[in-house]
This record gives sequence, C-alpha cells and structure tokens, in this order.
Amino acid sequence: MLINLEVNDKIRQKNIKRCREKGILLPTFKEMLNPSTVSDDIKDKLSKTGLWDVDPVNLYRITWHNEPKAKDGKFGDVNFIEVPREISGVKARIIALAGKWFPCGVHKVGATYACLAPALVTGNFDSVDQQAVWPSTGNYCRGGAYNSALLGCSSIAILPEEMSQERFNWLKTVAGEVIATPGCESNVKEIFDKCHELDAERGSHIVIFNQFEQFENYLWHYECTGQAMIDVCHKLGIKDEDVKAYVSATGSGGTLAAGDHLKKEYPGIKVVAAEALQCPTLLRNGFGGHRIEGIGDKHVPWIHNVRNTDMVVAIDDEDCMDVYRMFNEPEGKKYLAEKGVSQSDIDNLESYGISGVGNVLGAMKVAKYYEMDEDAVILTVLTDSSEMYTSRLKELEDQMGVCDRDDSIRIYYKALMGQNIANMAELNYYDRLRIHNLKYYTWVEQQGKTYEEINRQWYDKTYWEELPKTTAKIDELIEAFNTEIKSGK
Repeated sequence: MLINLEVNDKIRQKNIKRCREKGILLPTFKEMLNPSTVSDDIKDKLSKTGLWDVDPVNLYRITWHNEPKAKDGKFGDVNFIEVPREISGVKARIIALAGKWFPCGVHKVGATYACLAPALVTGNFDSVDQQAVWPSTGNYCRGGAYNSALLGCSSIAILPEEMSQERFNWLKTVAGEVIATPGCESNVKEIFDKCHELDAERGSHIVIFNQFEQFENYLWHYECTGQAMIDVCHKLGIKDEDVKAYVSATGSGGTLAAGDHLKKEYPGIKVVAAEALQCPTLLRNGFGGHRIEGIGDKHVPWIHNVRNTDMVVAIDDEDCMDVYRMFNEPEGKKYLAEKGVSQSDIDNLESYGISGVGNVLGAMKVAKYYEMDEDAVILTVLTDSSEMYTSRLKELEDQMGVCDRDDSIRIYYKALMGQNIANMAELNYYDRLRIHNLKYYTWVEQQGKTYEEINRQWYDKTYWEELPKTTAKIDELIEAFNTEIKSGK
C-alpha cells in the first residue's frame, strides 16, 4: 500500500489522549471538500478565530472554500482569480485558484495535513514523543510547522538558506527547530542529505514527512485541488470541452496531481508541468539555480505521475521577478490601470506570489502555443501571495531602484505581452519515459526506492489508481479517532 494505514493502537491511544486534552478534532477529506458538512459548533468557533491564529479549530480551514477574510470568516465558494486579458495578452481564459486564503497563507497547509493526519490516527506518528520533520523548498515546511503547532506536536522545519526572510522569521514563531540548508530552491539534494543526517542522529525520535515521496501529498491535491477546480468550472458554467489545459510548477509533484483528477473529468485536457528556465530538469535534463521560490528542481519527484504529463514549459525567472515587482509597485499598478486593468483586478495582484506568477506565465505560453480562442480555459494555481516575498521587493528596489514608468513599460511588453512559445516541449510516449527514468538516479540510487516499484509506476496501470481508493478509508480512521476523543474513553 502506497499510504501506510496499518494501526499501532498503543501510539494511537496516546494521540487520542493528547488531542482530547487539547480539544482537538480532525477534519475529514469529505469536510475539506465540502465544508458545509462541518458541524455548527466548529463553524461558530471559526467565526471568532483569525485565519492565521495558532488555534486547532483552524484545521477546519484547510479547504479551498474559506471566506476570504483575515478574521472571523466561515466558508463560501472556492477562492479563485480570473487573470484579465489586459495582463495575459491571450484570448484564452486563465483561471487560478488563490492559495492566499488558507491558514498561514499557503496551500501547502493542505498537503502537510494530509501527511500528518493519517499518521496520527493510525499511530504511525507519536505526537507526544516524536518530532515531525518537514523537508521543504519553502511553503511545505511552513504548512507542516503550522499544522504541528495546531496539533501540539514538536516540529523541525528544513528549507534552503536563500529562501525569503519572511519564511524564516515566521517559522521561528511556530516551529520547534528551523534548519537552513545550503543553496536556493533548486538545491533539493541538500535537503535530503539533512534528513539522512537527522535520521542517523535521532532515529526513532523523529518522523520525516518528505513531500517529494509522500503519496498523501499527491492524494490531497488529487482530491481537494482537483475538485476545487472542477467546482469553479461548474460555477462559471464552463463547458467540459472548453477546459483545455492545467498548468502547475513541478515542485514536489503534489499540485500536479490535480491534473490526474482533471483528466478523469476532462479527458481532453493537457497537463502541463512548469519549471524554471534556469534549471530545466524535465525539459533538458538540466541543472542550475533559480529565483522562483518554492518549486524545487534537479530531480523528478517520486509522486509525479509522468505518464499523465503532456507538456513541459520553462519560465524565465527574470520574468517572474519583474512581474512580481511590477504587480507590487505603485507605478506598476498605475501603468496597468492605463492599459485597461480594472481596479478590482489591481486589488487582486497581492494574491500572486512569485511561483504563482510563474504558473500564470506558463499558462500564457500554453495559450499561445495552441493558439487557443476565447472559449478555451486554462486552469492553474496561485500557491501563495505577495506577502510571502516583501523582502524580495526591497532587495529588487536596492538593486534596481523603485519600479518607475519606464520599467513598467519594459516589463509589460517583455515579460507579459512578450511571452512566446520558446522553451516548451509536447511530450510523446518516449519523452515521458525519458523524464520518468530520471527518477532512478534520485530515488533508487540515493533514496532507497526499488527497481521494481519504479517500473510499477510506469507499467502498472493500477498503480496510480490505487491512491484515490484510500480516501474513504482515511476518513473512516479520522471519524473513529474523533469519536474516541469525544467519548472520553
């Protein structure tokens, strides 16, 4: 089984006792997908709790359906933004889910909960005597440390030393330990090396929740992110045949899993993996460093279902940084208003983090590549928001000065209107196989996976279909866990 649901009842009982003492209940996948099913007493508590408060009731805000309020919000429709054509420069509609309205401001809080909750309710993680280790290129350890704090667990956050200062400052307030590894967001091996070092030092005192291999990460995005996108399409009355593409940075491979769900609903959809041009791992078996924070590179995640990937697109990190700068400077916003961008769309610019900008630029390239018309819809994700990167804005100002009108004109026509179809590849069977085979060097040679399983991922059609079948079982385990918490036995 790809997700360990074997029960260690002794540890499970310790976790139940701890949750009972702290007044903690755990949401199910059903409740994350449809929070209208959440009990009225939980909703009442949420109406009095801030979105970022370190309060266990915020576990029930691990959903795309949060009311977009910093305080006292309940639930509503899926949070999304439609990118105006004055910004995209393409005919196709680009629709992006907005991760800003998750607790702690990142959608990774969902993936980390999906890793931690099954381990709690089965007793495969001891919330009293073990530390939860969250290896990350940025947002995953943020979500993991936050969920650990909500659940009263000790945590270790691992992320590259060159990530934004905001992440480190905030993590120090919630994580038990914060470890900075050498390099930038593309230095994933150094993160793995630190995990091996911790495992050798601390052994059974820690549990490592490695997002790049943890199928619970895949499952959360398959179920929750995929369904949220379908909900948006239904809300907007979009015809099935008009849903043409889904674009997501490769990252840990988790968010890409929404594409597997979307292919069930929209068989003609193209699933597009985006990456930094400065580190074109999938596109050119390449390497390097880049500034699109949080997406990770130089390997193919174990949980990336490469057979379902139809295209790879590489984004210039300079374009991402320029657009982020323009979106957050007064002169940039003023110029966009001159180009016809509405005030409401300008107000939404704070919902675009750097990787979100990258996803949108990738969607623009896909629209141009396939010459999509006005009816075509491309789906993507804004994983976090601009507030994760305010120190980067200051750094850019120190390097280049404040973004003025001339800068805004250059950025608008180069980075936005100037996106083209360079550095893209449609994948045939053997292209996909080439990318899949790259997993061997990281996962079989370095991380202890087996030759048999890497072949199963490619040749066994049931391999990826097993995962969604575990959702109902996880919910059963969570419901039984909650029942015992409430029973006081």
